[in-house]
Amino acid sequence: MGPRRQDDDTNGQKGTGTATAATAPEEPPAHRSDPHPTQHIAHGGSGEPSSTGSHRPAPEEPSESASVGSGPDERVAAVRRFAAAGRRWRGARLAGCAALLAVALTGGAIALGAGRAPATVPAASAAVDPGVLGGGDLDASIAALQAHLRTQPKDSGSWATLGLAYVEQARTKGDPARYPQAERALNRSLALTPDNDQALAGRAALAAARHDFKDALAYADRALRQNPYSERALSSRIDGLVELGRYPEALKAAETADTRKPGVPVFTRYAYVHELRGDVATARRVLKQALAGATSPGDIAYVATQLGQLAWNQGDYRAALAYYARALAADDTYLPALEGRARAQAASGDRAAAIKGMETVVSRYPLPGPLVELGELYEARGAAGDRARARRQYALVDAWIALAKANGVNADLDTALAAADHGDKAAALRAARAEWARRHTVHTADALAWALHVNGRDAEALPYARRATATGYRNAAFLYHRGMIELAANRRTAGRASLTAALRLNPGFSPLGAAEARTALEATK
Repeated sequence: MGPRRQDDDTNGQKGTGTATAATAPEEPPAHRSDPHPTQHIAHGGSGEPSSTGSHRPAPEEPSESASVGSGPDERVAAVRRFAAAGRRWRGARLAGCAALLAVALTGGAIALGAGRAPATVPAASAAVDPGVLGGGDLDASIAALQAHLRTQPKDSGSWATLGLAYVEQARTKGDPARYPQAERALNRSLALTPDNDQALAGRAALAAARHDFKDALAYADRALRQNPYSERALSSRIDGLVELGRYPEALKAAETADTRKPGVPVFTRYAYVHELRGDVATARRVLKQALAGATSPGDIAYVATQLGQLAWNQGDYRAALAYYARALAADDTYLPALEGRARAQAASGDRAAAIKGMETVVSRYPLPGPLVELGELYEARGAAGDRARARRQYALVDAWIALAKANGVNADLDTALAAADHGDKAAALRAARAEWARRHTVHTADALAWALHVNGRDAEALPYARRATATGYRNAAFLYHRGMIELAANRRTAGRASLTAALRLNPGFSPLGAAEARTALEATK
């Protein structure tokens, strides 16, 4: 996975706590009947989360366009059909590319011209909803909820649950049409029961998934005014503050959430806020305690994957692979763990396994991070036909971005990151500037710095590169970018120090970037 909550991940991959069935508002911890209440992990408790995997949302709106979705085999076959078609549309316009990608993303279940296009999944922000992942058939739940709402169309709680489920389905199936459907379902819930906290929290989750973090924060605050103990709203509030670069406030929000509603969704966010501050030890401790208390397969896969990502970021590939193995033992289809394992295999020198694994991920989850990683793995391998294979991955990124925008997703950060290295450099800079105007985070600072660099504006880039590394966040890619910018700005000593730090931290941070860092160090001896 790429940087978490960068936007993966966000992201990804952003869930907002356990998506429960329609229930009454959650009560304060003091009112629980559970004889063994969850302890507060931030305060040194055991970190045992509540059984967040025991309730799952029933996705999908009962509308004429709501398809339950195709199975993995159909989706893989659809992507293969798209790959074959891709050889014929190399010179076609992006609109045609986007239409073909829509087929790939939806397993052919969505007809061309039907007005439904695949949506995005927040990438770096890997804070997904573990409750929905904790076993069960999401599609079957969707169908069941559809049937229920056909007979009980005024059930506002079920409409809210449905909206949350659409957000989750967009993440798990890469089907962007779910975002407009989620919006309709959540608005229906609010029309039936104005200001109900479940729907407001759902709107927060949807806004975060679309990378509209100001709206995510606003909806989370509205939900918390109705129910201060809403796990989803507490989680989305942390996400919004993190993604707006308001890190001190995010830490306070995480501490508040830990006091009010401790559990896996809060613990993982609490850990990430500390990681962004450079406090890896606290992040690791919190995640380990969360994993020790996790019981559902979804929670185990989710938290173990976060630990794998944390280990990979520190260059500890053995530990990363062990955590990914634990995640996959709990759920062998969990895509973030499959993606993370492929990255760790590449960094460990097992390129063949990495390519095979990333091809599997991309066939089911063709999002910018995995697509760029696979393209760079092909370039690094350099076998016959690999350059063309890499170009096809980068073309799919462009198609994904077009589809994301069509479904209300702000994709400027994705555009900046991918285009700077593998596309239109001027477009990368425009996108990075637009994203920086919206939010000032370490990720947007790094993206703007690198986009300025590839456009030959290193003096302007350097302050942003410094800002990206100013919080103490240990990210080798950021250090690499800073080092290359410093060298280009004739700051040889500083540049060498940054590149050396990047390779010391995570020597396999990128299939191409790590090699370029070593080449630059050799050239400046």
